[in-house]
Formats: sequence, structure tokens, C-alpha cells
Amino acid sequence: MCLVHVTDTERELAGCWAGLGASCLDSGLVRFRVWAPQAEEVAVQLDGELLPLAPLSEGVFTLEARVAAGSDYRFVLDGQLALPDPASRSQPDGVGGRSRILDPRRFRWRARDWPGLSLEELVVYELHVGAFSEDGSFDGVAARLDYLRELGVTAIELMPVATFPGERNWGYDGVYSSAPHAVYGGPERLAALVDAAHQAGLGVILDVVYNHIGPGSEAITAFAPYFTDRATTDWGDALDYSARGVREWAIQNAEMWVRDYHVDGLRLDATHAIIDEGNPHVLAELATRVRALNPRVLVISEITTGDLRPIEQWGHDAQWADEFHHLLHVLLTGEQEGYYGEYRASVAALARQYERTPAPRLVFCSQNHDQLGNRALGDRPATHELALRAAALLLAPQTPLLFMGEEYGERHPFQFFTDHRDPEIAGATREGRRREFGQFSDFAGARVPDPQALTTFTRSRLDPGAGDPELLALYRLLLARRRSRQKALAARAEEESRTLSLRTAALEAQLNFSAQRRHGLPPWGIALEHLA
Repeated sequence: MCLVHVTDTERELAGCWAGLGASCLDSGLVRFRVWAPQAEEVAVQLDGELLPLAPLSEGVFTLEARVAAGSDYRFVLDGQLALPDPASRSQPDGVGGRSRILDPRRFRWRARDWPGLSLEELVVYELHVGAFSEDGSFDGVAARLDYLRELGVTAIELMPVATFPGERNWGYDGVYSSAPHAVYGGPERLAALVDAAHQAGLGVILDVVYNHIGPGSEAITAFAPYFTDRATTDWGDALDYSARGVREWAIQNAEMWVRDYHVDGLRLDATHAIIDEGNPHVLAELATRVRALNPRVLVISEITTGDLRPIEQWGHDAQWADEFHHLLHVLLTGEQEGYYGEYRASVAALARQYERTPAPRLVFCSQNHDQLGNRALGDRPATHELALRAAALLLAPQTPLLFMGEEYGERHPFQFFTDHRDPEIAGATREGRRREFGQFSDFAGARVPDPQALTTFTRSRLDPGAGDPELLALYRLLLARRRSRQKALAARAEEESRTLSLRTAALEAQLNFSAQRRHGLPPWGIALEHLA
């Protein structure tokens, strides 16, 4: 095996941060690079050989070796602890297995003329890879791309696919953020899905998590101090973005998805839980660097209501705006517990949401993974609400996000599911879920589904065959209206009759939210009038 040690010139390069992980070089060599300031010595274990890495500055170690792509490896710290690569591109045996060298240059790309996404025309379809199809794989998603194109959406948004503990999970417990989950098909099948989507005329947005690391993070923190005690998150220790190594861990991950997998956008999870006092903010730096690779890539943030930092300070293209969902939900259901307590059942308040600007940079929804799965039972909205929800959402000038199955009235719930192999973590997850809903009068703790049970996952799979064809036709009609740029130009509320009027250039819609529908109202409480 040929080894190439670093030169004095490379030692002097600022930071030596480029290309963390195992990178296949044009020279035919593989460069291993890892941030491990907590170790005095680092070696890579390859086919029984232990090869030492040379120290650079700032706790970075590196080595170039002639080794084949597809080879498995681990890093060994101080001659004792053998662990996967924190920047692993492939974990075929899960979080506890060895890392595998991946050469993304071998991905086959057929959609070479794909132009990318337009924010002005964006319609997002959020899905969970494991629950979207019967086989729960990237290929299972690819098999339904033609259906999604004909529905009228312009992009699919994949819930996180990074390697997490076990086989089933929402994805927000990812540990190896750069390694597509093997159960879904791994790196090659993810690349094939993106290419197939582009061939079908659809973009791909990937949900990524930079606010915490899931259970098993001790295998990463053995290398370096990734966490800070200056802050916490709802999901565990907060990442320390004052450390350059942590910034590079996140930003290089974002760059990888854009460069190697050709994704069209990134949806950044819970950015309010990303604490950084640096200048620029880590999420502003991330946006700048991914756009250097692809100027058309979209960066979309989830953040708490009322916080506009993503679009006002960090240069992101759009952000989730959950106020619309909460007002619509309260208006239809009357629920007032939890965070719904801040909202009142007001048609006028909902009408004001349509005036929010800049409209394309605000993402509205009627359903998403949080608003369903974070209910105790993961229950879907009542059938009599679905058409009103569709019209209220799809006629809005803001960017709409659909959640898988809503377009045909999916009745299977979307419940919170995990597959933690550590009994202590599994037990804590069960107990935390029960405790979370103890304050809600509608949910008795004993009824909360066990997140660890396989049945909790299987009952969350879609059942398209049981869908409502009339509702699906309505979604297709309303999405066709969006394509012809028929979005609401004006919204007018009549509080007494609980009616919302939405007018476009060629259509007026009357949405009646009255619980006691008056005789003679059209089905679903919607009247659509085509204007001359």
C-alpha cells in the first residue's frame, strides 16, 4: 500500500480543513482527514493494517494512501479506540459498523440538462422514505415520481436520511450525517433517486439536522469537543459552533449533498436551536458556501414563529411559517391546548396571513411531519376538513408544502417511531413520549403508542389505494391553478358567517368554516367561481 505524507507547504495552508473524511482523489489515492484534537495519535485501520496519520494544525490529522473505493476502515485513537469516521460517507452496517470509502464520481447522472428549482414556482411534497412505500426505500420513492409530477408538485422533500440507530426512525436522531441510511438503499440508491427525480422534472430538497446529534454521539465526541455546556436543546447537548471543526462538520456536510448528490435544496431543521455568536453566523456561512457550488440551490429553514433571521439576516431563500397552520387548525378544530393556546378561531386572522411578504419566502402548510407526528396519536385531520385545508393552502401566494398522502385523504396516522437498540435510551424515549402528553386532557398517557414498537411504524405507512379520488382531483385542480399563476390577490374575511373569500385573476373561492354548514352549501364548504 502506497502512503503519501503531507508536505511542509500543506502544513502551512490555513486550517487544513478541506475535505474531512475519506476523499477519492484524481491521483488514484484516497485522502483520510479527521479532526481529532483529543488524541495524540491517529491511525486508519484498513484490511488489518494500521496506518498512521500525520498531524496538521488545529487538531487535524491526514494521510493519503492507495486503497480501493469500497474498502472499509476505522480510525484508531491513541492505539486503543477504533471508531467510525465522524465524516463517514457510508455506514453499510449502521452506526456501530465500519465506515466505507465512497467515490461519488461513480454515480451515474442522466439528467444533465436539469435547470434546478424556481422559488416562485415551488410546491413542496414532504415525505418519509421508510413510510412512503411498502418497501420503505429510495427506490420505492422513485417508483412514484410520475404520480407526484402529475399531481402538480415541483419538488419532493425527504425527511432526514443520515444514518441513525436501528432501522426505523424519523431521521432526526442521525449520528453519521454524511452517510445515507443503508436500510433505505445507501448512497448509490439516493443518487439514483435524485437523478430519477430530475428526469421526471422534479427537484429534491433534503432535510438536514445541525442542531444536535442523535444517541451514539459519544463515538463522535471521542474525537473532539463537539458540544458546549453554554446551551442545551430539547434533544440533548448543543453543538459548539465557536469551534472551527464543528462548523466544518456541518458546512462540509451541506456542501456534500449539493456537490455529490446534486440535491436542489436543503431544509435546515430547528435552526432556533443552533447557537452561534460568530460573524458570519454559521448558517449564513453555510448558505454562502453551498451557493458557491450551485447558485440555484435553495436554503430553507425551520424556525420558531415570529423569528425571521433566516430570510432577514442569514441570506436563506425561505423559512417555514407555522402561524398559518396553527390559525387554520384552530379555526377548523377549536383545539386550544399547548401552543395552539396563542391562537384564536378567527377568519380575519387567517386572512391576514395571505398578506405576509415576501410571499414565496414563507412556507405554509396544512399538514407536515411535526403537526401530525407530534400529536399523541399521530392522527390525520378529519375528512370534512380536508378540502377546506387544501383550498386555503393552495390558493395562498406563499410557498405551499404538502405532507405525503394529504392529497388523497390518507387515513393512516403518522406516528412517532424509533428503533433504539440501547435499552436505556429506548426506555427514556417511551417515558418521554408519555410525559410529553400528560398535560393534554385529550390524551391519556396509556394510549400514547410505544415509539419502539414495530407496529407504530407499520401503521404509519401510506395506503394510497384507500384514497378519495374526488379530493385528489381537487388537489390536482388547485395545483394546476398555481401553475397558471392563479394565486390569491386578495383575501376577505366575513367573521359572522365564518367565510373567507380568496380572489385570483380568474377565480374566486368562498371557503366556509362554519361548524354548522348552511343548507345549500357546495360539498366540503367550498365554492369556486370562474371569473370572466
